[in-house]
Amino acid sequence: MMFRLNYLSRHPQVFRATTGLTPAEFDVYLLTARPAVAAVQHQRRERPDRQRDLGAGHPYGLTDPDDRILCTVVWLRLYPSLAVLGYFFGISESAARRTVAHTLPGLEQAGLDRMRLPTADRPRNGKALPRILRETPAIAVVIDSFEQPVQRPRRRQKRYYSGKKKRHTQKIQVAVDEESGKICHTSEAVPGPTADLKLLKRSKLLSRLGRGVGAFGDAAYRGMDRILKRVRTAVPRRKPRGKERPRQDRQFNGALSQRRIVVEHGIGKLRRYQAVTAVDRHHRRGAGARVRAIVGLVNLVIDLRRTA
Repeated sequence: MMFRLNYLSRHPQVFRATTGLTPAEFDVYLLTARPAVAAVQHQRRERPDRQRDLGAGHPYGLTDPDDRILCTVVWLRLYPSLAVLGYFFGISESAARRTVAHTLPGLEQAGLDRMRLPTADRPRNGKALPRILRETPAIAVVIDSFEQPVQRPRRRQKRYYSGKKKRHTQKIQVAVDEESGKICHTSEAVPGPTADLKLLKRSKLLSRLGRGVGAFGDAAYRGMDRILKRVRTAVPRRKPRGKERPRQDRQFNGALSQRRIVVEHGIGKLRRYQAVTAVDRHHRRGAGARVRAIVGLVNLVIDLRRTA
């Protein structure tokens, strides 16, 4: 049986395995994805340099817009080749390529609409900070990055070779709202060996944070307090050279790790989608768009399961 929304939704376990959502969650996702995809399609068709009349060109293999969204979400989740994706949905490889290319920008926009940086004037959940962390910001984003393997570049290979991963990679920065656990920022992809602190400067994330909102990072972000003085930051404390680490520093690092774990969980949810975990097959193009499209799916699930 070919993949179609009305058929696949009758098999909840298979649906969740191939999309990361339950059928009910996917119905809610369609409420935001449909208008975003339609707006991008309208912009593409009404562009000034268009040479064909509206309605010209090869029709979609999937006539239902919801099936086209489903096809793209399955591609993000499983990351099959386009020939295999076309086989799943009973369409040609070229039709599958066109479906993903035309639908993904709309899903990216839907993901952007679900990313919101925290503000200091929102109501808090009342959780008290440990005594050792009283000097750290109560409301903060937690920043980290992950690397995705890429095919070996034909030119400038050393630029992408990651000594940490022992292969060629690209790196993407992620920021998570500590209180809600939702992903609130992603960067464009850069070569894997790029330092986390350098990527943070390039993304200008700290300048977008509101007053009273701080930032946490791991040891790779030591020095981010010098990027923008007004933003309060916290990173693990360094061991004094030639001395034992003070007990207070060990307590601080342990307490900070407990607050930082939220970004590890966020990245883990992102990387359940093979489009940002398997070896990139797009010559290092469009990785940021794929991540932002997946963020829309991840944040939706967080919202729905918190209110359930």
